[in-house]
Amino acid sequence: MRGFYLILALLGLFIPYSAFLPWLLNNGLDISLLLDTAVSNQVSQFAWLDVLVSAVVIIGFILVDGHRKQIKHRYLAVFGTVTVGVSFGLPLYLYLREKAEDEI
Repeated sequence: MRGFYLILALLGLFIPYSAFLPWLLNNGLDISLLLDTAVSNQVSQFAWLDVLVSAVVIIGFILVDGHRKQIKHRYLAVFGTVTVGVSFGLPLYLYLREKAEDEI
């Protein structure tokens, strides 16, 4: 499973940024435009709120489970969730967790 989680983490990094980077190159780091675009309709708002709640749950899980199981570098998964998203942070944490279990 470790390899599977690592592949998913990489996909979770590259797929979202493949959509974001062209927008960033066209618009620059215009935070106001980014937020306006991200919540421009109710479907977008639904998706962002869903991701926000999921990110909070995942960060809580990483912090509690990671402390309990003493997962090294668990804060990388928190950082990944905040900077990239749920699609990167969760599989990265699961990879780190599997790696720690394999080392026991």
